[in-house]
Amino acid sequence: MASSTPTTVANDAPSITVTLTQLAKMIDHSLLHPTMTDDDVRAGLAIARKYNVATACVKPYHIPLAKEALVGSDVRVCPVIGFPHGNSTTNIKVLEANAAAAAGGSEVDMVVNVGKVLSGDWEYVKREIRLINEAVQRNGAVLKVIFENDYLKEEHIVKLCEICSDLDVAFVKTSTGYGFVKQADGAYNYKGATVPHLKLMRQHSKPSVQIKAAGGVRTLDDLLHVMSLGVTRIGATATVTILEDAKKRGITDEPTTVTFKPIAHGSSGSY
Repeated sequence: MASSTPTTVANDAPSITVTLTQLAKMIDHSLLHPTMTDDDVRAGLAIARKYNVATACVKPYHIPLAKEALVGSDVRVCPVIGFPHGNSTTNIKVLEANAAAAAGGSEVDMVVNVGKVLSGDWEYVKREIRLINEAVQRNGAVLKVIFENDYLKEEHIVKLCEICSDLDVAFVKTSTGYGFVKQADGAYNYKGATVPHLKLMRQHSKPSVQIKAAGGVRTLDDLLHVMSLGVTRIGATATVTILEDAKKRGITDEPTTVTFKPIAHGSSGSY
């Protein structure tokens, strides 16, 4: 089995031992932009199938289309609920989660109620996650809880990790990719998954809770670095770029040791 434990080589560049299939199965191929047409989604599903990723992440109304396009493959369907801002009532989010899982969503990504998190109403937050997790599990699916870290302070992230650990959710996830924050220059942007936040989430989630990095993981080096931090899934639109680069760098279905360029901790833009 390939190792995700980083090592260093003679030139001090970090390295990691992986397989091509292992990398593909770390990817949730994201098909969530609000302007995507049915034909756009079909094209994205063809990519998900061709590269044999973990899941195709779709809006709930695209579940039937995704199931049809992916039949016969082992790429799972991953609908999102309460997406991207998590503001629906708990009852609506539970209904949406139940419907998405019952319709064929093997994994369901949900967004927390960010306002309640920032208000410190942890009883509300925990109850909502618990009810959605129960609804998903009743249908044989698993839940990923999206925090939207750009909006949060470290203490909020830590508390959410503790809640999700207590509730035995499958994954905690950094971002939607759409959590734009007004910057000092008046423009809106986001950081998405950052190295400090990923380390914090791994530290404060129990071992059985997996970490999903989303928002800004755009290159093979990004993927290899977050993998070395204990991330087991990423959300990506750059699937083709990442996996074709892996092939060019000699990663095969045999365990392959490859070096990677670490993500700059203080950089802006994608991280």
